[in-house]
Amino acid sequence: MKKRIELDQPLLIEQQNEERFFHITANSLEVIAYSAVSPEKETPNEDCLAIIPLDGRECILAIADGAGGTRQGGDASRLAVAALEQVLREKSPEQDVRACVLNAYELANTRIMELGVGASTTLTVIEYADGRIRPYHAGDTMIMHVGLRGRIKYQTVPHSPTGYAVEAGLLEEDAALHHEDRHLVTNILGHEDLRVEIGSFVDMARHDTIVIGSDGLYDNLYKEEIIERIRKGPLNRAARRLAADVRERMLTERRRQPSKADDLSFMLIRRKPATPQRRGAKAQSTQGKDHG
Repeated sequence: MKKRIELDQPLLIEQQNEERFFHITANSLEVIAYSAVSPEKETPNEDCLAIIPLDGRECILAIADGAGGTRQGGDASRLAVAALEQVLREKSPEQDVRACVLNAYELANTRIMELGVGASTTLTVIEYADGRIRPYHAGDTMIMHVGLRGRIKYQTVPHSPTGYAVEAGLLEEDAALHHEDRHLVTNILGHEDLRVEIGSFVDMARHDTIVIGSDGLYDNLYKEEIIERIRKGPLNRAARRLAADVRERMLTERRRQPSKADDLSFMLIRRKPATPQRRGAKAQSTQGKDHG
């Protein structure tokens, strides 16, 4: 993994041809962004990621997963993150971030439909401000907010038949991961009836971990497996373990284990550790050390 990037400008990660890790600090967040193409493909990853710092206390993070069953899914996901970056770049000081994000969904949806080929993509967004997060999503790219002890504090419900069935208690997670219709999505950019689901702001504690992941992540590991890998320890180590384990599942089919070759993108997000205050020579000697 390359040296950590101090990000003060938007970063769009688009149509990668190989496995890539990005270790980023953006305002008061530490982020690991990961992208890898499906082991069964020779074409680029159709997922796109965006990390967009807004000012000294706010940041937008997003993943768009181009639908592989439609034409130009990769173009659709690229248009989605590009629209988000454009709307936020053109944001005036008095404009509300929530309104800008919703405008970006609308702009992206229009541009994707204008392709005229039936292209579509998911788009999941996190708005971070002053130690709180607010989620937005359309599709099955999912957010999980996990505490240090492994408790799920929040998660989005995938806009899919299996996602709704699991949420309603009609289908167990294991059955959903092996269901013949697990690839179906009922709400997605590229359609006139797009619906954006918005959550309320929730507090993000200092040791919480947020994961945004395309279905390449959630179709290959159970939730408890993801939680155990991300809830503690250095974020870069957690990301490498998560990526390696998903890759192994994609390449190895075992009885009762999920396995689905797919493009894979995820972000792991934590608040940066507080900067130590100066308290004499001993405290000064710790300045600049990397505790992540």
